Amino acid sequence: MMRNKCRIKKDDKVKVVAGKDKGKIGKVINVDRSKNRILVENINIAKRHSRPSGKNKQGGIIESEAMIQLSNVMLVCSKCLKPARIKIKKLEDGKRIRTCGKCSEIIDS
Repeated sequence: MMRNKCRIKKDDKVKVVAGKDKGKIGKVINVDRSKNRILVENINIAKRHSRPSGKNKQGGIIESEAMIQLSNVMLVCSKCLKPARIKIKKLEDGKRIRTCGKCSEIIDS
């Protein structure tokens, strides 16, 4: 079985590079590694119609974020403030850290 290379984590800042929300920047809420999908704050807003019920007396149209494909986003570096590829660097003690592909700055999280 092929292992997924998901280098984006919760609370990272990402920029959408493809799709209807191209160019927008948001914070990652949830990552689904098995489906290669990601939930980003205020990106890919879906509208759902709901009937009046016990919980929702009024009913109406509910807006919420929908999952987006992982390949459609890039991590934004905190130093150079540009979307960049993520490099994995191994330290002397065997720890693995994420670095920016453009400026080689350590990505904190």
